[in-house]
Amino acid sequence: MGMNLFKTTAAIAGLALMGTGMATAGEESALTINGDLTIPTSASAPAHLENIDMVTSGWIYRTKETQALQMDDFDNPSFVFVDVALDLWDKVDGSEGKACSSCHENGPEEFAGLTASMPRINAEGQLETTTELVNECRTERMGAEPWKYSKGKMAAMTSLIGLQSRGSVVNVAIDGAAAPYWEKGKELYYTRVGQLDMSCSNCHEDNYDVMIRADHLSQGQINGFPTYRLKNAKMNTTHARFKGCMKNIRAKPFGQGSDEFKALELYVASRGNGLTVETPSVRN
Repeated sequence: MGMNLFKTTAAIAGLALMGTGMATAGEESALTINGDLTIPTSASAPAHLENIDMVTSGWIYRTKETQALQMDDFDNPSFVFVDVALDLWDKVDGSEGKACSSCHENGPEEFAGLTASMPRINAEGQLETTTELVNECRTERMGAEPWKYSKGKMAAMTSLIGLQSRGSVVNVAIDGAAAPYWEKGKELYYTRVGQLDMSCSNCHEDNYDVMIRADHLSQGQINGFPTYRLKNAKMNTTHARFKGCMKNIRAKPFGQGSDEFKALELYVASRGNGLTVETPSVRN
């Protein structure tokens, strides 16, 4: 009786939300930005995915009003933070008297395509993220203090860097030296944790396109990260979202920048191979 009541209530709530403009994965949704950049919101699943035939952007699960914010850079609140990063780009910091622009004289455009391949294996055979690249430049070249992994300045800068890849197809390498990291990330994705005994896959593979309370579950793709969330009115990084998900299921989160979250980032990014970079996106 209680379960039937729950299902009925959830169904009514879902219909009510859909009536207010909720998008669904079955719709023919087209993401066109500024009237001239059309970004596909679905693609055939990469060969290494076993349980999904199509991968879909989180954009199509949002309300029409939220979708519209991402379709015009003037309306997209992410660009307030992109502008912050542009100021930081030219700001001298550290003992070497350098700014980002001191080395990257051609501007952020030098990073075109980078986000579509991240995280990746570096020359030392270690998995590295965009955040680590930024902090390496700060500490090794600028003589400056590293920024915190997901705080404002770093979230803004990685949004600016990610913007340079908008429209590029995600193609994260998972073979060779990346393979053991990818396997670890996959293990984490499917491992149940926390008081609710849930894994990433329970929401984003088994139950995407259904309502959970007032939210419409997506596949959890990260091709739009960092993303502006209406919930907290700021840019949210991938590791911050991982942390939030783990807290939601009452599990103790791994540290942001930890080996665990880096491996999980690689695996989740690879689930979106074939999708298109949307950074900086807008989500609930």
